[in-house]
Amino acid sequence: MNNLFKYLTIVASVVILSACNNDWEDEQFEHYISFKAPLNQQGLTPIYVRYKPDGYVTYQLPLIVSGSNTNEKNMTVHVAVDPDTLAKFNQERFSTRTELFYKQLPTPQFFTIPSTVNIPSGKSDALMPIEFSLANLDLVDKWVVPLTILDDASYNYRSNPKKHYKKALLRVYPFNNFSGEYSATGLQVFIKGSNVSLVPDYKMAYVFDENTVFFYAGLVNEDRLDRGNYKIFVTFNDNLSLTVTTDNPDNNLVVSGSPNYIVLEEMDAVRPYLNRKYVTLNLDYEFTDYTSVPGYPIEFTVSGSLIMERQINIQIPDEDQAILW
Repeated sequence: MNNLFKYLTIVASVVILSACNNDWEDEQFEHYISFKAPLNQQGLTPIYVRYKPDGYVTYQLPLIVSGSNTNEKNMTVHVAVDPDTLAKFNQERFSTRTELFYKQLPTPQFFTIPSTVNIPSGKSDALMPIEFSLANLDLVDKWVVPLTILDDASYNYRSNPKKHYKKALLRVYPFNNFSGEYSATGLQVFIKGSNVSLVPDYKMAYVFDENTVFFYAGLVNEDRLDRGNYKIFVTFNDNLSLTVTTDNPDNNLVVSGSPNYIVLEEMDAVRPYLNRKYVTLNLDYEFTDYTSVPGYPIEFTVSGSLIMERQINIQIPDEDQAILW
């Protein structure tokens, strides 16, 4: 009897294990097609594109195939620009405040995409090239590339039914060697004639051309609707001096002293693959805020330094991926 019981136990174990193995051989998830475009707190996907004045730059956006088993067929995935999703996003986020809306980056003037992307059998991903040409793009506006994966009964794939996977809202950030977020805790902003200073936490420097960035004067930031009136352009010269100008004479920009910058680099003491680059700007200027209180212009004095740290992984060949944004 004991031998018979042991025999039956062994047989039952084999059957159970075989059933488990068969379960794993079956597909656990559908082979849906998705963009790899993780969202930030604003519900967008930031992408960083190297600014080049006389040529196109290619950004590779991943497409992925979900599933626990290997993809066993060649897929031709159809993609398109999707203005409707951006319009819905703006409406849900800002309601009727159209002045706050993100704008679709014009195509083909500033970017183009292929109509299809091939994912071969045996592969679970592919790269979709987006060709950018960003010269003369005004970054006062907040530019987005909205994309979607198309579905049709004749296609040999299905897009992911979740909208955050079949859609992508790419917030485009061109960059050069000097653009990015600067710590502004060393910058003091005074109302002219006052001894009380205001200190912003940071200042964003946006690309204008290969060696020039712009930021907003004083305490003006991206949230101000009239921010375009207060662009301060900073050109980085080879002799470490800065040329500081504006495109709006109404803000009465006056630059004092000799604006300059310093660039320092060092390798991280703990992570030997990480290069730390520090850019320091020393500035002293005055300007007039003539729109905050209509009819009552306010004069400001700004002086001090801005510091940006850029961390670069020297083991990664693609520059936009190597920088730790």
